[in-house]
Amino acid sequence: MAKTISPIALSFDAPKGTLKPANLQVNDVRTSFRILKQKTAAATLPPLADGVRVVTAAEYKEAAFCLAEAFAEDDVSRYFIDVPDREHWSEEEKWALHVEIFEYVVYAHILKGLVTTIGDDYGAVALWMPPGQNMDDLWTILRSGMWRLNYRLSGEGKRRFFTEFLPLLHDVKHATLGERDDDSWYLVYIGTKPSARGKGHCRKLIEHVTKQADREGRVVYLESSNEANPPIYRKFGFEDRRKLVLQRAEKNIELDIMVREPVSEGKGEAGMKK
Repeated sequence: MAKTISPIALSFDAPKGTLKPANLQVNDVRTSFRILKQKTAAATLPPLADGVRVVTAAEYKEAAFCLAEAFAEDDVSRYFIDVPDREHWSEEEKWALHVEIFEYVVYAHILKGLVTTIGDDYGAVALWMPPGQNMDDLWTILRSGMWRLNYRLSGEGKRRFFTEFLPLLHDVKHATLGERDDDSWYLVYIGTKPSARGKGHCRKLIEHVTKQADREGRVVYLESSNEANPPIYRKFGFEDRRKLVLQRAEKNIELDIMVREPVSEGKGEAGMKK
């Protein structure tokens, strides 16, 4: 999920939960939110291989549309759009806003992170935030168009996005990784168009960065909003750490927090926990 911010200072106290088996925790972090000073990049970008390429600013709309299709029915992506004060909107209007949000997020990652794609016609796309980088600075917010969400989202949509979702993701990541937070690779989004699924695209996009993370000895972090995905991520060495619950909708919406520890050279796939 995207970790993006608004130029408005925000704070939110998340409800506390209880420890789950296997060290899984649910919303046990008190959240606070602030704009951070941009840090200097601390990681080398991975070398391109296996058909993976970097998305440029001229291609942000195409990459965004791929993710919009991939997350068309995702509960978290729709959490800010399917709100009571937008019930009068048509599905066409909601879809347009859904695509628009991804355009802002993709462009921000092109500016400050890493956006990769693979396959014909942007079959799969991944958004990464490298170690030492963030997109919390005002210039990135302005250039990417993220500031427009202050006006495009409804009142309830803004409360969900800026007051609940973003602060919670920000502080949970820090609480999960501790001192390693700024030294981690962050998989913010990865998605495949329905027409391009089953071709191994996501595996290549993930391994493009995890191999680099192993060389650097860095941890990789992600949030999963689809209950079908954690077993897939475990095959790449990710482990379950926490479970978050968004609570402003009629039903609770869960996200799985997963972390991949670096694999020592020579261990490879055999060294990963399944």
